Amino acid sequence: VARVPLPADLPLGRHRVRVALGAGGGARTAEQTLIVAPDRCPDPAAVLQGQRAFGLTANLYAVRSGRNWGAGDATDLRELVRFAAGAGAAFVGVNPLHALRNAGDEISPYSPVSRLFRNVLYLDVDALPELADAPEARRMLAAPAFRRALARLRAATHVDYAAVMRLKLPALELLHAAFRRRTRGPRRRAYGRYVAAQGEALARFATFLAIEETAGSAGGWRAWPEPLQSPESPAVAAHARAHADRVDFHRWLQFALDEQLAAAAAEARARGLPVGLYQDLAIGTSPSSSDAWSFPGLFVEGASIGAPPDPLAPQGQNWGLPPLHPHRLAEQGYGYWGALVRGALRHAGALRIDHVIGLFRQFWIPAGMSGAAGAYVRVPTRDLLAVLALESTRAGALVVGEDLGTVPPEVPAVLERWGILSSRVLYFEREGAGDFKPARAYPRLALATANTHDLPTLAGFRAATDVTIRRRLGLVDGAPAERAARRARADEVAALVRRLADEGIVDATGEPDDLALRAAVHTFLRRTPAWLVGLSLDDLVGEAEPVNVPGVPPADFPSWTRRLTTPLEALAADPAVRRALGAEREWAAGVLIR
Repeated sequence: VARVPLPADLPLGRHRVRVALGAGGGARTAEQTLIVAPDRCPDPAAVLQGQRAFGLTANLYAVRSGRNWGAGDATDLRELVRFAAGAGAAFVGVNPLHALRNAGDEISPYSPVSRLFRNVLYLDVDALPELADAPEARRMLAAPAFRRALARLRAATHVDYAAVMRLKLPALELLHAAFRRRTRGPRRRAYGRYVAAQGEALARFATFLAIEETAGSAGGWRAWPEPLQSPESPAVAAHARAHADRVDFHRWLQFALDEQLAAAAAEARARGLPVGLYQDLAIGTSPSSSDAWSFPGLFVEGASIGAPPDPLAPQGQNWGLPPLHPHRLAEQGYGYWGALVRGALRHAGALRIDHVIGLFRQFWIPAGMSGAAGAYVRVPTRDLLAVLALESTRAGALVVGEDLGTVPPEVPAVLERWGILSSRVLYFEREGAGDFKPARAYPRLALATANTHDLPTLAGFRAATDVTIRRRLGLVDGAPAERAARRARADEVAALVRRLADEGIVDATGEPDDLALRAAVHTFLRRTPAWLVGLSLDDLVGEAEPVNVPGVPPADFPSWTRRLTTPLEALAADPAVRRALGAEREWAAGVLIR
């Protein structure tokens, strides 16, 4: 064993170390990736200049506006930034924007077709500059049949992903043709720079989608003809050449969406939001994903990740997401993990790591078996956190870890040492007897919220809407169990009101109405010591139906489709929304904690 000294002043980043043993023609050489990373992620005190901050969180697809096509888009995100700035917010958080197939049951943002690239559902067709050079596209958009279809989507209570894409894709194809006709100019040069920067990953992603258009998505890419199952095969290269226009179309869609998201981020900077966009990185991809095809051997076949049995899920949870092979991830210098974090942080000032416990251990379940047959597998925690620290430092972005559920005892201290904010959810912050914790008991290094996308909204929590839904789905066993669940919820609501009264936020002698309760909860969250507080747009407008019921198939409950009832244009003028924001004027006056 030989020790090789390295310079002490190597800059942060990825390096290649080459070692030669011997001399002349008999010399042996070896190379390895060297990652020089900071000790921790960016400090909230520095990013926020010592001031605690709140922000708005939203499921972007659910945002309703008078101009979108039945699903929220990048222009809606820009408008949401403007609303947030007017409310004094520091950030706008969104669901994962990862690429989806946007059809059937493949609409969950947490089971994407790629975590490296984004969902073109969020493209605002009307904002694309190519529209000026595409009279055929303008005629399509003005046709009576098109306007009727658009009106139906805009009026719908739920997002119809496939129908939205049936309107968008033909228009986008015409706009792409207009783009290709212009062979020069600033936009062409910007496109060239984007394609070069994204490199082989974008080429494979676009090629994958082009193949899927001809070979089909049923059964996933493993059902394709065998020569097309390897991204490095001559057959794949030949297919890409034969369908070069479709490959370029999918590259251009990513470029166009990236430009629109960059505009939303620029709006946040221009309006002085200290954090800006707060993005979300899902824990995995679907087994039929482009990522699994593009990186052969990196994903473990015959297993999926999930959660072990617990009282709420006696058989455990199987999320249907293939795990990354930890040894191969290391052998490849953590390139894929670095690209994931870097891509998610593009145009972002903060990043949520979904199921951050997955950076410590993952629960692997053999194919075809229940969660009861699974086992924990350790992953290279220190290396993964070092890459996360490197990429977040480069971006100057905060990192929030979703550390809910079963948390190994060593995790909180490790997250704190790496400067990763914990997730603190009001519903779960209880004391031994079930009482809600006081505001002062929340930690400083945290993002405090009332709920998550897997939990009832505040209005739904109070009304026990989730109990009603679970009974309808047969998840509550009969009327006696439903009555017991409703009694338990009434006790929880009473305990919450007691906590709010103890904090001096509501009157202890009465019971607040729905709006008053939502406003009081938001005021409570803002009085915690947490660096960040997230206020859900669902709670600001008083939505009762959840966005997701975990573990329930789409045929039984339409998760990830429910739209907001209040349009974006009405938020700023709605006195109920202003009241539901809680004590934002206390923050403006500098009164942060009482």
